[in-house]
Parts: sequence; structure tokens; C-alpha cells
Amino acid sequence: MHPTLTGLGPTGLERSCERIRLGAGAPGIELADVRLRGRGFAPHRHDTYAVGVTTAGVQVFRYRGRRHVCLPGQVHVLHPDEVHDGGPGTDAGFAYRILYVEPELVRAALGGGSLPFVGKPVHDPGPATAGLAHVLGGLDDPLGDLARTDAALAVAILLRALSGTPEPDGRIDLAAVARVREHLAAHASEQTPAAELERIAGMDRYTLARHFRRAYGTSPDRYRTMRRLALARAEIAAGAPLARAAADAGFADQSHMTRQFVRAYGLTPGRWARLAGHGGLT
Repeated sequence: MHPTLTGLGPTGLERSCERIRLGAGAPGIELADVRLRGRGFAPHRHDTYAVGVTTAGVQVFRYRGRRHVCLPGQVHVLHPDEVHDGGPGTDAGFAYRILYVEPELVRAALGGGSLPFVGKPVHDPGPATAGLAHVLGGLDDPLGDLARTDAALAVAILLRALSGTPEPDGRIDLAAVARVREHLAAHASEQTPAAELERIAGMDRYTLARHFRRAYGTSPDRYRTMRRLALARAEIAAGAPLARAAADAGFADQSHMTRQFVRAYGLTPGRWARLAGHGGLT
């Protein structure tokens, strides 16, 4: 099992706990955390891609005329307009996190052309699923322009990999992505819109995201987040309260900073401050 995937949700299910919790979405993108026991979903269909990870229990569903089983850590991929159901495979119930993305966003992230088709709906985790795990792990985080682009690109990369479609080669515009990286580093605490980065790079946001990832191994949104965390750490080390450090670094609030801090460093800001000798911060 892949720890970053199985760690997205509960390790077990309370017998009385059933819920659907929606995450912070954006135009064309929805996220949800679902826990069910007993009855599942009746046959239905979406007009979006539905890409998720089982986080606990055993999930079973019928899709394209066959019954499928999805275990904790495994990824399921459902194409738009395909009838499917879903329910628990055992009395203990099941849980999953899922991302719904409109096909036009996936097509834009791929640079146009036909959408890739993934025939097999259940897959083990691997390198191609890392981007999906990152997006699903941020269920409660604000989904701004750059994060929305990142989410669509993560699904596009996953679909391309699982369909066996090779990623097109081509020259990386290093000058363009370097300008964007410099801007993000200098303005990390600001809410720079994707349109501004498009202007700086001279290319559309999805092409920019692909070039940026190939050049630096991460996305513009993730790069900016790490610069924000560096700003927050510097303020915390200087004695700033955590709430002020979060606001000054550009996070939505202290909780947002804490989630990103844990995902980056494995510690809460408060614990990091104590271990680094900056105790007493709140």
C-alpha cells in the first residue's frame, strides 16, 4: 500500500458513521470525502471524470458491465457518462476520497486533442498517482487559480499514464518558467492569479504548468506554497504568533497553514516552534 494514499482517510469506520463531506471546490472541480455502511449508491452517471482513492474498507461497484473491487490505497477511475453504482463489500462499510473534474479542463490540461481512455477502472498506486494523492490530501484547502490548474493537470497526467498514452516530448521554455519562478518567489504571499503568470510566461496556464513541472519537478502552486511556508517559518522563528505568521505568509488562515505545514514537514507549526526553541507561540 502507498502510505500517502492510505493516509488520506480513516483507518477504520465507526459503525454509526455515514457521511458525505464536500471539500473546497472550484469551477469545474469538486472534491468529497465519503463514508458509507449498508446501502450504497444506486446506478447513476456523472458528466465529469470521477477519480478517487479508497481510504478504508472494501468498495465494490459495477461499471461497464462488470463488478469491480477497490481496496484501501487503490485508485478508481470512472469516465464521464458511464453508468455505475457503488457500495460496501463488507458489513464494516467503506470510505473514499474523490475528485470530480469536467472533461474540458482535462482536455485543456493535455493541450487539446482527444481525451485518453482508461479501460481498467481500478489501479494500484504508483508514480502516476502521486499528483492525485496531493490534491485529495488538500480536501479542505482553498482551491485558487493555481491549485485548480494543478488539480486538472494531476488528473490529466494520471489518465494519460493509465491509458498508456506517451507524454509528448518537446523543448522546455526555460526562460519562461524561470521568469514565473522568480515572480512566485518574490511575491509568495500574494494571491497571484493564473492569468498574471500566463502574461509573464507568454503561454497558457496548462502549458506553463507542464513546462514548470518538467523543469523543476513540481507545480507553480506547490512551489509558491513552499515559499509561503519558508516565510511563515521565518516569522515563527522571530517570535510571531502563528495566526499572524499564517496571514503574513499568504495562507487563508492558521488552519490552512497548519495543514500545509504538516504535509511539508510532518509537524504542526506549534510543535516545530517548540522543537526549534521558539516555544510559547499560539
